Amino acid sequence: MSDASRAAAALVDMPADGSRPVVLGIAGGVSVGKTTLADELRGDLPGRVDVVGTDGFLFSNAVLAERGLVARKGFPESYDLDALRSFLIAARAGELPRLVPCYSHVTYDVAGERLVAPVDVLIVEGLNVLAAAADLLDVAVYLDAAEEHLEAWYRTRFLELVAEAEDDPSSFYRAFAGLDADQAARVAGEVWRAVNLVNLRDHVAPSRARAGCVITKGANHEVVAVEHRPDLATEGEGS
Repeated sequence: MSDASRAAAALVDMPADGSRPVVLGIAGGVSVGKTTLADELRGDLPGRVDVVGTDGFLFSNAVLAERGLVARKGFPESYDLDALRSFLIAARAGELPRLVPCYSHVTYDVAGERLVAPVDVLIVEGLNVLAAAADLLDVAVYLDAAEEHLEAWYRTRFLELVAEAEDDPSSFYRAFAGLDADQAARVAGEVWRAVNLVNLRDHVAPSRARAGCVITKGANHEVVAVEHRPDLATEGEGS
């Protein structure tokens, strides 16, 4: 169990009657490791655990284009927040199984649905989960890191996706496959500054104040600090 998983898992307190799942949210900036932590917790926590990404609740690329929001993808207005909150309300009421939308980071678009079965712990990870639905979470975790680390991790991920796209014509990143490494790095930097950094500062980072646990990572994704806030750790209970 990693230090980050250990810190988050310590906050999970199963209901004695098992009537509904514990809902654990993980927020943080792009490339900070939300999905990785969620997958670790899926393996480390006891009982039935499932993970839902809020990216599935993004409006489709077609809808974003229609609304003039393509350049705002990842910002609050690019999500169907009513659908996300409705799903969490249903989960908290024990109303599972339930269909949720899925998202493909390869095609960069919403891609079908899947069924979330009854579980003991439901992990919901995404940029905006604390901003949009902290009141519906039993455990609220924020993954933090310095902006320069987030930018470096984003650039690395972007370049990896571009490299993988060379053999995948369905990939959104195929459009960048003809760029050399320096050109691709410049594009990644432009996207970071124009989109991800603005969203981080204006919307994602402020949700840190709603977390019951803040896990701060260093340059190599190592955990350098864990801050527990007992008064916020179970904000969603009884909502």
